[in-house]
Amino acid sequence: MALHVVGTLDELPPGTRKIVEVDGRSIGIFNVAGEFLAIRNRCPHQGAPLCLGEQFGVLESDEPGRYTLRRPGEMVRCPWHGWEFDLRTGQSWFDPERTRVRRYDVKVGEDGRQPGPYVAETYPVAHDRTHVYVEL
Repeated sequence: MALHVVGTLDELPPGTRKIVEVDGRSIGIFNVAGEFLAIRNRCPHQGAPLCLGEQFGVLESDEPGRYTLRRPGEMVRCPWHGWEFDLRTGQSWFDPERTRVRRYDVKVGEDGRQPGPYVAETYPVAHDRTHVYVEL
């Protein structure tokens, strides 16, 4: 799989998202507390722009009247019909075995790219007002 540069860390501070176009696919990249998660920006229900939906966490209860918010920001709700998806797995909340949205791995590096097997040899170049020099 090819790596694609989709932005800088400055463009995606914690709690934000960015929607990008990569190879004809709209993809939403989310910074959830410093961790980057990415899913396809298309709800499998009716094609809504899923990544424009509300982000939320999972509310759990072990007894009546007692609630705990877990995994804040790791879920997204479709803006059209409210279908909910896990940003970590792409699985839907209501039918995790059969309904999901494509998720993508996100890598963070100096420029987001890995060095390839072919690296050109480079040489320092200098100049004065009349001559150009290469240092070997």
